[in-house]
Amino acid sequence: MTIELNHTIVAAHDKEASARFLAELLGLNVSDPFGPFTPVELPNGVTLDYMETDGDITPQHYAFLVSEADFDTIFARIQRSGLTFWADPHHRRPGEINHNDGGRGTYFDDPNGHNLEIITRPYGTGG
Repeated sequence: MTIELNHTIVAAHDKEASARFLAELLGLNVSDPFGPFTPVELPNGVTLDYMETDGDITPQHYAFLVSEADFDTIFARIQRSGLTFWADPHHRRPGEINHNDGGRGTYFDDPNGHNLEIITRPYGTGG
């Protein structure tokens, strides 16, 4: 049996701005709207479908596995944009990246408070 994540819905107060925020940082494109969703497609075919809400948003965590070269590019965009970033998911180590499992990683928030992460090695793979 083959099981793959196809899409997930991401709550946003401004779905267009939130989709653009992620797409620009990761170097992706915002896809054409699909019903009430503004999708951002990842290279592996999974889409993050932004959906607008007026209510409170419960922050979620989204981690993106990237190459070393992509990490450098994305991290430079994070720094240029003036975003606060952390080495840990609890936001206790601001202005740092981590080197977990022999890779690099950092966390940053999107405009809706979702905790985004870029990593170069999957956790638990050793270092």
